[in-house]
Amino acid sequence: MPDSFDNQQRTAPAVIAGKAAAAVAAEGKLSAAAPDPRAAAFFDIDNTVVRGASLFHLARGLAARKFFTAGDVATFAWKQAKYRLAGSEDMDDMASAADAALAFVAGHRVEEVTDLGDEIFDERIQGKLYAGTIALAQDHLEQGQRVWLVSAAPVEIASIIAAKLGLTGALGTVSEVIGGVYTGRLVGTPLHGPAKAEAVRALAEREGLDLARCAAYSDSSNDIPMLTLVGHPVAVNPDARLRRHARALGWRVHDYRTGRKAAKIGIPTAMVMGATAGIAAGVLTSRRKSH
Repeated sequence: MPDSFDNQQRTAPAVIAGKAAAAVAAEGKLSAAAPDPRAAAFFDIDNTVVRGASLFHLARGLAARKFFTAGDVATFAWKQAKYRLAGSEDMDDMASAADAALAFVAGHRVEEVTDLGDEIFDERIQGKLYAGTIALAQDHLEQGQRVWLVSAAPVEIASIIAAKLGLTGALGTVSEVIGGVYTGRLVGTPLHGPAKAEAVRALAEREGLDLARCAAYSDSSNDIPMLTLVGHPVAVNPDARLRRHARALGWRVHDYRTGRKAAKIGIPTAMVMGATAGIAAGVLTSRRKSH
């Protein structure tokens, strides 16, 4: 199995975040079995499946509902952009991004955020899906493989997107919840960079996946650890560094950013039909219970 993921990058917070994400994903998955149980595909969300940052779309939708102020959205957007553009695992940047992401949900009930997230997907995210990437995910499903989203976004939001698209489930950043309420603290780190690879590794162990037969898709060079972990890495809408890396290693590259109007689609009818029966159950099971 190709695995040049440097063991020195396997920091304790990333491992904790990855294992927590895998545990939540395994609990909340929409499909328990697949005709090809040893293979799966892992898709990054932001700028791979969805144009832009899913968490920012959520923040805008919550602001429109007076959940918090427009100024809060601007602050959050700036911190997220700084974190993404840094392209590093600098702990100060990570802390800043995590604080910004958690500030607007701390003290709110998980059910409240997930209910609003479901509405906001229909309003703000559905029209920003990349048709080409959705087709790639659908192809894996048609081959009898499970398909997981992998995102730094909160796992509740990533799970909503997965359910809406009829996918198996999602790996996302896990927030601490006590009594059904967000505390404003993370379990480990944001699911970013090496933490994504740890989550995929942990889920593969739980689900009995052969990573050499698995595929992963991302736009960001920050996800090279996750892409390197699988046997079939694919760069989608890649940044400059990932494009160079992919070409050097002979990875497949897809770019759906040209002709963006064509990429602004609704959910394909076949996928809607496949997901309808499980959407409600999938969202409900993604709501972690705290004891």
